[in-house]
Amino acid sequence: MSPANEPRKSKAERTAEAREKAREIREAQLKKDKRNKLLIGWGIVVAVVAILAVVALVVTTSLKSNAPVADQGPTPANGNVHGGVTLLKGAEVAKSAAANVNVADIPSPAASAPATVTAPGAEAEKGKPVKVVLYIDFICPVCKNFEATYNKTLTKLRDEGKITVEYRALGFLDSRSTTNYSSRAANAAACVVNESPEKYSAFVDTLFANQPAEGSAGLSDDELKKLATDVGAKSIDSCVENKTYRPWVKYTTQEAAAIGVSGTPTVLVDGKQWGKGDSAQTEFPAFVEAAIKAKA
Repeated sequence: MSPANEPRKSKAERTAEAREKAREIREAQLKKDKRNKLLIGWGIVVAVVAILAVVALVVTTSLKSNAPVADQGPTPANGNVHGGVTLLKGAEVAKSAAANVNVADIPSPAASAPATVTAPGAEAEKGKPVKVVLYIDFICPVCKNFEATYNKTLTKLRDEGKITVEYRALGFLDSRSTTNYSSRAANAAACVVNESPEKYSAFVDTLFANQPAEGSAGLSDDELKKLATDVGAKSIDSCVENKTYRPWVKYTTQEAAAIGVSGTPTVLVDGKQWGKGDSAQTEFPAFVEAAIKAKA
């Protein structure tokens, strides 16, 4: 029978069909809403779990970075007991055996801050090249600027055998990061000089080139490890993870404070502090040249 010949449905039948259709639509919508709510619910659960995981990682990293550091421990090979690493010509580092330091051995600071800093081991031995000692912090922007301004001059004078340059890296600005970045970076540099002394100079350069902003968390330990690998150093992974030279950095930082170092960079040339007292108005290259001439 053709549709045209089908009996016309009654009003009651049409109404019933409409109601049935509406019911089917409502049920379909309810199922869809239920499915969407379930998906949203699981999405929220996954998001919360992810957030908790990130928070846990941040807290764990922070706790690990800020964990108490021992008062005594080893110095790296090629680093001295005052926290220094000495660059000679080119990438050559002054060799020395590992030793031990103890914060308890640091003399008490003077009752009042000295007009100029007198640092132990900062004056060259007789007949030796002029000794430039730099107290630095790897998150200190003024230190980075000092390096950018004078590194070429210092490198040239080193290569000519007229001076040596000793870096004493401090944890001076640990409060300027949330992870004690200054001490972590100084520890990483110590790890490099212990494992690959010929790469120390390049590592110092790359730390300044990749200097994080003050107030930030700084580079992560993994990023510090990668920077070391990138300059060709041997792996420092376990050294960084175990904070091997953090006691040495702690000792260096506290010794520096005890002798009157109150900011970075603090620069000494054969034991005389540049930028203070009589040298306050003297340009740094001229200050170094005067020391070289005095020794000639």
